[in-house]
Amino acid sequence: MRVAVLGVGLIGGSIGLASRESGHEVVGWDLDTKVLRAATERGAVDRAASSLAAAVTDSEVCFVCAPVGALPGLVAEALAAAPDDAAVTDVGSTKLAIVDSTADERFIGGHPIAGSEASGIEHARPDLFREATWYLTPSAQSSGILYDRLHSVLVGFGAHPAATDAETHDRVMAVTSHLPHVLANVLLLRAAEQASLDSAGPGIGPSLRDATRVAGANPAIWPDIFVSNAETLSAEIVQLARSLEEVSSLLGADAPREAVEAWHRRAADVRRRLLEPSLAGGPVHEMRVWVPNRPGIVAQVALALGRGGVNITDMALAPAPDFQSGSITLWIAGDEAAERAAELIGELGFSVERPS
Repeated sequence: MRVAVLGVGLIGGSIGLASRESGHEVVGWDLDTKVLRAATERGAVDRAASSLAAAVTDSEVCFVCAPVGALPGLVAEALAAAPDDAAVTDVGSTKLAIVDSTADERFIGGHPIAGSEASGIEHARPDLFREATWYLTPSAQSSGILYDRLHSVLVGFGAHPAATDAETHDRVMAVTSHLPHVLANVLLLRAAEQASLDSAGPGIGPSLRDATRVAGANPAIWPDIFVSNAETLSAEIVQLARSLEEVSSLLGADAPREAVEAWHRRAADVRRRLLEPSLAGGPVHEMRVWVPNRPGIVAQVALALGRGGVNITDMALAPAPDFQSGSITLWIAGDEAAERAAELIGELGFSVERPS
């Protein structure tokens, strides 16, 4: 398969390395010719293209890897130059704006939950996406065949594709990613007000270092992320301020120690449940879903399962001889997840076959 990578920094370079490790041919392009040359030298691309259009010509999957603010223009250029049967995706950490502005069946929004504070092609690595969630945000127009192709490529990277709608994605990211970056910036700036930066000052404790690890991370991309998700992020900041006021009241002069301890213990319990990795365990169940052959049907099924907390381990499409209907074969890990998947698909009005 020929993969085009537009933008070969940390994420794009890692996509190139993972693609080549999976046996795909990679054509790369970047505005910065020095970066493109470095990506070629690192083995992230097989061939460097002289233009965006040249990179996507004859591609089967195209990854657009750029700061959020530059994505709409680059995605539009990629779609204008890409073949009619090429899947085009992006890696931006906000999805609603670009999904709403791109009415093309070849486009499927994407966002890998992977990376580091480091940036640049020199930090790219082929295993960056291994065991990482990779959100996919198809629209009603997205081609099911191209969704299936992109899903398979990501599984080949070792990633776990998870379908969700763009609005839900941005709301979740506001709380789990964007708000922590805002809070890290605020904490660090507040600490600076209390300690002179021109003198040694008091020793900085590990709590502040840990809590502000992402403060000021990659100024080239984060301002665009904040602005592109401004409405949802602002609402979460207001809610956080209310929560801090509640904590301030809890810690009043007559604060009961038991209440403070209960609040602290609850946070510890929630952190354990949210952040401790959970393995998908259990047998993998094959499920065949019979559906009409119409645009958006694969996205409808994938989104229903994604909203219901069911991840698709793998999938395959098979049209009927008359092309009026067909089947989507899904592989779901875990007994409970499989039962939940069957229930959700039944609610859509589709029949499910469970091969023995």
